[in-house]
Amino acid sequence: MRPHSAPASSSPVGTQRQHTDSDTLRRLLPYLWHYKWRVMAALAFMVGAKLANVGVPVLLKHLIDAMTLKPGDPRAVLVVPAALLLGYGVLRLSVSAFTELRELVFAKATQGAARRIALETFEHLHGLSLRFHLERQTGGMTRDIERGVRGIESLISYSLYSIVPTLIEIALVLVILSVQFDLWFAVITLLALALYIGFTVTVTEWRTQFRRQANEFDSAAHTRAIDSLLNYETVKYFNNEAFEARRYDESLDRLRRARLKAQTSLSLLNTGQQLIIACALVAMLWRATQGVVDGRMTLGDLVMINAFMIQLYIPLNFLGVIYREIKQSLTDLDRMFTLLEKEREVADRTHATDLQWPQPPAVQFDRVAFAYDPARTILHDISFEIPAGKTVAVVGPSGSGKSTLARLLYRFYDVSHGAIRIGGQDVRDVTQSSVRRAIGIVPQDTVLFNDTVAYNIAYGRPGAAQADIEEAARSARIHDFIANSPAGYATVVGERGLKLSGGEKQRVAIARTLLKNPPILIFDEATSALDSANERAIQAELQSVAQNRTTLVIAHRLSTVVDAHEILVLDAGQIVERGRHADLLARNGRYAQMWALQQSAEAASA
Repeated sequence: MRPHSAPASSSPVGTQRQHTDSDTLRRLLPYLWHYKWRVMAALAFMVGAKLANVGVPVLLKHLIDAMTLKPGDPRAVLVVPAALLLGYGVLRLSVSAFTELRELVFAKATQGAARRIALETFEHLHGLSLRFHLERQTGGMTRDIERGVRGIESLISYSLYSIVPTLIEIALVLVILSVQFDLWFAVITLLALALYIGFTVTVTEWRTQFRRQANEFDSAAHTRAIDSLLNYETVKYFNNEAFEARRYDESLDRLRRARLKAQTSLSLLNTGQQLIIACALVAMLWRATQGVVDGRMTLGDLVMINAFMIQLYIPLNFLGVIYREIKQSLTDLDRMFTLLEKEREVADRTHATDLQWPQPPAVQFDRVAFAYDPARTILHDISFEIPAGKTVAVVGPSGSGKSTLARLLYRFYDVSHGAIRIGGQDVRDVTQSSVRRAIGIVPQDTVLFNDTVAYNIAYGRPGAAQADIEEAARSARIHDFIANSPAGYATVVGERGLKLSGGEKQRVAIARTLLKNPPILIFDEATSALDSANERAIQAELQSVAQNRTTLVIAHRLSTVVDAHEILVLDAGQIVERGRHADLLARNGRYAQMWALQQSAEAASA
């Protein structure tokens, strides 16, 4: 077997490169282009809506000109232009119809893209290393995903439904004004639009910092609140409700100040926009009025130009809001894409295959060294083997590296040096999923989902029959407790299982692992939260379950490992003693000292 070294990878929580808005849009487009026919149909409907919208003022001009007759004109009895009125109504209806068809057609693309990106982010986060999840802040991260999904919908809504249609309408209006009237109408419109857009973009860019600060403080406040509520019991233990309230209020106060700055700058933006619009409208109407007075233009032309300006400037009134929301949506979307870019510290190799185990496989640690931090090595040159179907126990003081062995076997991390093999296969050469399917673990700190007892037990094998769930519960000595509860297996365990005692939670965890029925078992202080009577009962069940399974037992109470095939005594990341229980006692070394201390402590408490 060839030697391995740790793969080079950057920290998943390292600094990410800054992305431009165009980078973010390029990342988004493939998700939308998956629905390319819907995108093209939506664009066609959008152009149709704008053609109909521009046609309304043109038809209104002809309607007014057709009705401009002198008093007593014999054509007055025929003045009602039925065809023009009908056409006006059809165009008005067409604007709404094309707009609704565009939104209806494109809704599936928008929601589908949002769903795919959110799902990819969720799956990617589950694929990141344990190191990332130990360092992350859950509240802020979930907020990033939530805002990113909303950002996709907002970005598409504002760009496709506001910006692009307005640009199309501006182009059509400029063509009509240039062809039908003198060039100054188009020049005034262009100058006003350029000034309006330039002012809006400049001020919005300046005030984006306040919005960004507000979002950061919002995430910080949310994270602080979530963290405090998740640790509700700890807050109560130390009577620190007031302290937590003060910390939360500090975050809210920073958020308040940032939002006030954002609102003040928004008022400045809106005032400047209205000033530019008012000046442009006055200039256009003054020139149109002069044209009517001079006889170069009709009253219908004046009405048409006024209608054009109103149609153009109504959406432009919201340009500041739209531009800000698009920028914010791009920022929110970029934060979610940044989560997708977090590198997987532990990743499957390109040609990784599934782990094969035709029978209970042997597990081998071959000269394993590991460090969470390069400055502090946790395990030093560890070598041992768990024979197929046998049990090996690891004991030792806290911090000696016992639980790290389980994390490495489960491949939460990759070893720095050496190799871990299951059935002769290096765990780095096979898929992580197949390794974890082969292993069942009962951790020391059991965390349950805020769901029913049945759901938490069935999590070991989703879709398991109720009879199998109950059989696993019986083996874990928790069936009677569940059956005697008012809701039975439908009892909700609460956030992180807080409605259950420590021993009840651990028995649910044991039942969950028994239901999984894997060929390799890891018991990491599996009975530490149980009383002596239940510990002895469940220990007998665990020994029965461990028959013909390769088992690693990590224990503090030595009485639970006396029947192990081999016992390893770990201290400061090194194996200082190894052997069977009787041999280690006869050796009168570290294990014998630990045994004597625990026996005297149990005798004193009896």
